Amino acid sequence: MSTDQEVLASADALVRAFASGDRTAYFACFAPDATFVFHTTPQRLGSRAAYEALWEQWVTEDGFAVVSCSSTDQVVQVLGPDAAVFAHGVTTVVEVGGIREELHERETIVFARRDGVWMAVHEHLSPTPLVQ
Repeated sequence: MSTDQEVLASADALVRAFASGDRTAYFACFAPDATFVFHTTPQRLGSRAAYEALWEQWVTEDGFAVVSCSSTDQVVQVLGPDAAVFAHGVTTVVEVGGIREELHERETIVFARRDGVWMAVHEHLSPTPLVQ
């Protein structure tokens, strides 16, 4: 399997876990020291644990749940034997407080090979701009 295919397989596993609401499998795709930048939060998250705590807050306080997620326009940029950038478009349906909303976003995930496994070490999520 090529490096591109390995990274795509890791990204696909991450998206599948997110889409199914499997938090254990989803967070297992991230290294403990992974960082996160989301357009929906004012602060950068400095660890997987910080993101897990924020997710739990969303669930507890807002009734947050992922209903579905699909990935399009996937691109892998290999930066060396142990680093790659994955970018894609994401359409996610979430439920917050019983109300469903469809989100259209762009996401970049930096992967690093650690002990032979491609782990996500940084995620950046931004809204897809409206085309005029």
